[in-house]
Amino acid sequence: MSSTDAMSTASLPLATKMHDIPTRTLYELLAPVTVRAGHPKATFTNWGLSYTCTPLSVFEPETEDQCRLVLELARREGKTVRAAGVGHSPSDLACTAGFMLRTGKLNKVIEVNVEKRYVVAQAGIILNDLHDVLARHGLAMRNLGSISDQTLGGVVTTATHGSGIEYPVISMDVLALVLLLADGSRVRCSREEHPDLFLASICGLGCTGLVLEITLGVEPAFRLKEVQENYSFDSVVRNLDSIARAAEHVRLWWFPQADVVRVSSSDRTSEPRNPVGTWLWHSLVGYHLLQFLLFLARYVPILNIWTGRFMAWLVRNRTVTVDDSHRVFNIDCKYPQYTTEWAVPYDHAQACLRAVRTWLEREFADPSGLRPHSSIEIRFSAADDIWLSPSNGQRTCWIGLVQFKPYGLNVPYRKLFARFEDIMIRYGGKPHWAKTHPFGPDELRKLYPRFDDFVGVLEAVDPHGLFRNPYVQRHIFGRQGAEYGPRVFKKLP
Repeated sequence: MSSTDAMSTASLPLATKMHDIPTRTLYELLAPVTVRAGHPKATFTNWGLSYTCTPLSVFEPETEDQCRLVLELARREGKTVRAAGVGHSPSDLACTAGFMLRTGKLNKVIEVNVEKRYVVAQAGIILNDLHDVLARHGLAMRNLGSISDQTLGGVVTTATHGSGIEYPVISMDVLALVLLLADGSRVRCSREEHPDLFLASICGLGCTGLVLEITLGVEPAFRLKEVQENYSFDSVVRNLDSIARAAEHVRLWWFPQADVVRVSSSDRTSEPRNPVGTWLWHSLVGYHLLQFLLFLARYVPILNIWTGRFMAWLVRNRTVTVDDSHRVFNIDCKYPQYTTEWAVPYDHAQACLRAVRTWLEREFADPSGLRPHSSIEIRFSAADDIWLSPSNGQRTCWIGLVQFKPYGLNVPYRKLFARFEDIMIRYGGKPHWAKTHPFGPDELRKLYPRFDDFVGVLEAVDPHGLFRNPYVQRHIFGRQGAEYGPRVFKKLP
């Protein structure tokens, strides 16, 4: 009888006995979930087509026991392990040169409790799939970001946010986690059980442990009535506080090329569904024509001003839509893109936005100035107590800038983002963890009062750095050198 016949992954020993399994047997047990070299999944590229890596080995486990085997093999081989979902982070957050654990098959819903309004799901479930399950039980997530193509684990570990001045980041809806720690032990944590581990993990960048299960608070399913209309920049910024408080969920898209801000205001409603979109924006004509203009502007940058105005024209009409909550929360992100987003203290938002406008006016007036082509998205979130959440202890205005990549092609962005980020930093901004940023531990320590507590938790639960990829080493531990650099995984340097 072979070793794999004698020991199936359906019944593995406890973590304390993992060291008894011969290394050769580990490889045999993991063979069915090891992605072969040359397979498309053996290389990881993020959705924005901006970062890519070819890990030493890629595993796609289906069970918790298989996850434990991956961690045991990594410990023996002296390798790191990085969990990766669908790759929506527009940074190298998920990239690694070590072992990658793809979570695509760890995507089950374990429990739905309608009476107590919570769901227990594996971290690899895609939000779109979770919405479908919740809808069948008359439930829904209470807030969402712009997309639902990402995993629940990715949302939680980066403190992803939606918009709503009284609504905190989505991680605040997490009631409990089940983690697989670096030593192979299984730990449940919450605000009552291992609270430090919990508060470190619900914005833990995936480096406190492998998130297996998430218990998420939800609410009865609801529809949203969204009104979108355009106003001038001056009128919006002058009345920013009243606009942000005028509805449960408010978000803005500022087209600086046209001096126009599109205001989206959404409230819960009992009205019947009446989905109405902006036809030109969502049509194939709008999609392809806009992408072609973006392509041309790679060679004739002045076209970016006209492209931005064209975008504003496409959404010039007032619209009213009523639809299921996730269909209103989510938007069409259109093309792969470079992205930077910062959380600015709410009290600084007006001054910060005016400073951005002053800077862009200088750029537009300069024949050699920079020419951003897209809108600037502005959202809001309530304060929270999560250690590394950008909204920790403060109501927040999120300000994000993108540069689309027409047909997946590169466009200039580094100088644009650097100047934008300088303004964000001047007004106390904190970077979105899933997106590229220049901060290391010295800067982060000044912004996050519990930063050293977070590092202390990492050192306690993962003293040998099993879950630390270059992103974590660079930003959290300040490691320097080519292997930790911000462009080590750039798809096209």
